[in-house]
Amino acid sequence: MLFDEALQATISSARADTLGEHLRRSAARRPHKTALIDGDTTLTFAELDRLANRFANALAECGVQPGERIALLSRNCWQFAVTAYGAARAGAILVPLNFVLTAGEIGPLLDVAQPKILIAQTELVETGEAAVSKSGWAVATLVEITAEAAVAPAPGWIPFDEILATSRDEAPAPVVGADDPIRIMFTSGTESRPKGAVHSSRSLGSEYLSSVVEGGMDGDDIDLHALPLYHCAQLDCFLGPDIMLGVTSILLPAPDPATILRKIAEHRVTKFFAPPTVWISLLRSPEFDDADLSSLKKGYYGAAAMPVEVLLELQRRLPNLQLWNFYGQTELAPVATILPPHEQLSHAGSAGRPVLHVETRVVDEHGEPVPVGEVGEIVHRSPQLALGYWNAPEQTAEAFRGGWFHSGDLGVFDEDGRLRIVDRSKDMINTGGENVASREVEEALYEHAAIAECAVFATPHPKWVETVTAAVVLTAGATATEEELRAHTRERLAAFKVPTVVHVVATLPKNPSGKILKRELRERFAEDSPVSF
Repeated sequence: MLFDEALQATISSARADTLGEHLRRSAARRPHKTALIDGDTTLTFAELDRLANRFANALAECGVQPGERIALLSRNCWQFAVTAYGAARAGAILVPLNFVLTAGEIGPLLDVAQPKILIAQTELVETGEAAVSKSGWAVATLVEITAEAAVAPAPGWIPFDEILATSRDEAPAPVVGADDPIRIMFTSGTESRPKGAVHSSRSLGSEYLSSVVEGGMDGDDIDLHALPLYHCAQLDCFLGPDIMLGVTSILLPAPDPATILRKIAEHRVTKFFAPPTVWISLLRSPEFDDADLSSLKKGYYGAAAMPVEVLLELQRRLPNLQLWNFYGQTELAPVATILPPHEQLSHAGSAGRPVLHVETRVVDEHGEPVPVGEVGEIVHRSPQLALGYWNAPEQTAEAFRGGWFHSGDLGVFDEDGRLRIVDRSKDMINTGGENVASREVEEALYEHAAIAECAVFATPHPKWVETVTAAVVLTAGATATEEELRAHTRERLAAFKVPTVVHVVATLPKNPSGKILKRELRERFAEDSPVSF
């Protein structure tokens, strides 16, 4: 320490660079510029900043201490942004929850995070209540985001608007540092117990700069957010950088193709992110050819490689659109590599090069770098990395062994430093932008008395790019139809995790040590999947 404690604290306050400061600076630079448009609600940066202050003060008045968790179960809305930035200013840790999950799937997440407050939209209150009842954790305060201020909340729930209305406008005193936890983002890992990647203002801010620099973003963009903000791709590759830059953001509750096309034209949107599945749905929409998309200059995709046929069609039908491919993991907040516009066709399928704040290697089982062109595990070093997994020291130690974060993905570098993803060693399936852990689906199938063995894997799909597929071996003398097995998993899992196809087979291919060879299954059953786009 260079100076005495009091002076050092004064200097630290002057140098503050937390998530709350991003919004404050944009509000100071552009107070009257529109920050958010959510249906009939429009907020300037000054108004959004004031509401974030009010929410932070309300948390303090509710007795929320720095480091305590705030769970959020909500579709995209202005209250989501207020919660994210207000919680950060209060030093609380935001825990966004996937609203597609069932109450039985959300309950264990509450057990892990142990939030003091659960905030849910009206349409998700019933799911939230059921999740709390299924968990072993008693949430102290329930807050409901109602569609209108005059609408009465569910019994036992406090209206979101009420806690804002009774709070104060003044900015709270800084209570967190750049490396303090402010976010828990749950991963879709292969383990039965969910993992919560813990992020700080420094990790998020570093990732925002990487996204801005490598993604060609600037303050004059107009961005449309149709993919869910509970996912780190939309929240931290786009909304976070937008607020830092002072960009106008339009929020949609769902990626409905007709609505997306209409809003692009209405607001003269310049920038839009979606997984390939949504881009494909836009191209197939009957409204596409009549929509005025002339303002759209920047397009982004991720979660899966864009099929070459779709790249060519986008180039033909939107000739002024530039595309970027973002690849990464939740633990990297999340972008790790980006493929720029001028390499989309010449290097289709590539994940691109490591971004500004990321160093990436491909290593062997001993952690040693492999030669160019050789397959290995993808590992990273970066200030974007999570602080670890919430209350999971063993899993954290395993992931960060050797001073590198081990992604579990397999890849290969070309001679020019571009990364290509070869496989997922964690057996992750990405269907329509949603991650599905194959083991979770397998465990649900194994609960059926007729299943002797099963394997879940990805096969190509014309809309979702990948779809969940299962191969099962029945116990001797047992019978079970495909629909019966799908209905069985539907009772236990969210709809996007249910296998689209279940193949009943005599045996599963295995190596000499008994490991199921999923690659053979993917190749075998890929022929049964439609692949035209």
